[in-house]
Amino acid sequence: MIQVTLPDASVREFPHAVTVADVAASIGAGLAKAALGGKVDGKLVDTAFLIDKNSALAIVTAKDPDGLELIRHSTAHLLAYAVKELFPDAQVTIGPVIENGFFYDFSYKRPFTPDDLVAIEKRMNELGAKDEAVARRVLPRDNAVAHFKSIGEHYKAEIIASIPANEDVSLYREGNFEDLCRGPHVPSTGKLKFFKLMKVAGAYWRGDHRNEMLQRIYGTAWATKDELQQHLTMIEEAEKRDHRKLGKELDLFHIDDHAPGLVFWHPKGWTLWQGVEQYMRKVYQDNGYQEVKGPQIIDKTLWEKTGHWDKYRDNMFTTESEKREYALKPMNCPGHILIFKQGIKSYRDLPLRYGEFGQCHRNEPSGGLHGIMRVRGFTQDDGHIFCTEEQILKECVDYTTLLQQVYTDFGFKNIIYKVATRPEARIGSDASWDKAENALMESLRASGCEFEISPGDGAFYGPKIEYTLKDAIGRQWQCGTMQVDFSMPERLDAEYVGEDGARHRPVMLHRAIVGSLERFIGILIEEHAGALPTWLAPVQVSVLTITDAQADYAREVAKTLKNQGLRVNLDLRNEKITYKIREHSLQKLPYILVVGDKEKAAGAVAVRARGNKDFGPMPLEAFAKQITSDIALKA
Repeated sequence: MIQVTLPDASVREFPHAVTVADVAASIGAGLAKAALGGKVDGKLVDTAFLIDKNSALAIVTAKDPDGLELIRHSTAHLLAYAVKELFPDAQVTIGPVIENGFFYDFSYKRPFTPDDLVAIEKRMNELGAKDEAVARRVLPRDNAVAHFKSIGEHYKAEIIASIPANEDVSLYREGNFEDLCRGPHVPSTGKLKFFKLMKVAGAYWRGDHRNEMLQRIYGTAWATKDELQQHLTMIEEAEKRDHRKLGKELDLFHIDDHAPGLVFWHPKGWTLWQGVEQYMRKVYQDNGYQEVKGPQIIDKTLWEKTGHWDKYRDNMFTTESEKREYALKPMNCPGHILIFKQGIKSYRDLPLRYGEFGQCHRNEPSGGLHGIMRVRGFTQDDGHIFCTEEQILKECVDYTTLLQQVYTDFGFKNIIYKVATRPEARIGSDASWDKAENALMESLRASGCEFEISPGDGAFYGPKIEYTLKDAIGRQWQCGTMQVDFSMPERLDAEYVGEDGARHRPVMLHRAIVGSLERFIGILIEEHAGALPTWLAPVQVSVLTITDAQADYAREVAKTLKNQGLRVNLDLRNEKITYKIREHSLQKLPYILVVGDKEKAAGAVAVRARGNKDFGPMPLEAFAKQITSDIALKA
């Protein structure tokens, strides 16, 4: 008898080996119809998988995360199937699942067009409607190579040829299309209903620029029609909020081919930058941080001692002078240890908190660059706390409270907490990792924060808390971190004199709240769709005249507001007021003040707020009080 244990701990017995589909059918017709796969002893498998020994089984449906993975994986194959039907000369290469969807790379004699995508998606729907069974077979490696060569799929043959000769490979067939794949897949194409092809992009074969440029078709797939529509709506909204588009429209910054991955900040953009930096500088000052500044270029021997040279060498910009090799710093931590080591430190000095707006450089691949979100030169609100083991918990708890307030001030209310634990490649003892991981988890518990574990995602020198923001349209942005590091102070010989008169190693806490200022500003632009809160807006108010007769009064209004520390634009142009209002509204300004003869006579201003709100005439003093209150409340 074969015993199958279900998630509710119930056991079903069968007189012989059974498939996952058989077990689902024994439970009920509804589950049999909904089954997309199974998890047998924790391993994701097809519904055709044969259970031939006592096992634990969970039936996977579209409601499960694993079910969505199966749908997306299988939809990538459906895409390749449709392309081969419509373009028989196209060669298929690879087609993995990615976040929110999938892609498949093709080699074809001409670029795919938008009309081609429409035709391919139509054919995918037709193939899905045929509800063809998806079947698996296994071949010896060399037989599989010969098979794909015989049907002209040379890329597949090359992939299989790289597999060890003594291994078998699995193939999946649906209708007239067969593909190399480990699987698993949904049982039939009829399970694939809610998908959309998104775009075509270029991608080098095997990611090597020396190889052929392939065509990558991206798609998204979901379990329900509503989920698909919600995702498409989110994408549409994200396009409206794209910081690159808004950065140009609002004249904030640009990226130039003369300096790829680096940002040219325009006056308004730099005003926004300074708003973020000066706010964070006050956070430093109010919370016991001493601001420091380290050099940009440091001898490579320091990076060798810390371990960064081994781990990050390929992403570091290097230079040479007088037969010494240097690196542009990719992070600020080693420099802060060198500052800590100047002079004798006592236990009475701890915790010692350093903060730096440190400019760093990393040689990111050109294909990964994305506006100001992913760049090669960036500035971090970087901080390092040197403390004793006994002080770790309080420092981490206090930091989480501080970070929550900062994010609230910037308009973010939803924070996701994750603890990233030790990776395979790491430095330091297991005992030190145990202490560090436990300290971070305990600090979040003490802060009342629910958190997830991200196994193996810690830095090579220590575990970390990742603080992830959820924005207005549901996207997640990992920004803040808190990392416990026992190793780097050891490697760079940092010490303090304890209460016992002996020398001890400090613990080093690496922390950043906004992370890269460039990336955080990009996130802010997209979160607020360019309509930044009054306290951050590069221009907070514009003063517009109706005719030249109000020019002197408008100048007085602007001067009065500027003297109160406001950022004011003055528009005295001889244009229709409706035109001027529309133009300034497109700049997403918090306030527009219109002054005509009536306002001039009354010492007032006609107030228009963002979002087509017309507050009508208001004494200038009253308006100044209102906008000052907005700024103070960070409204």
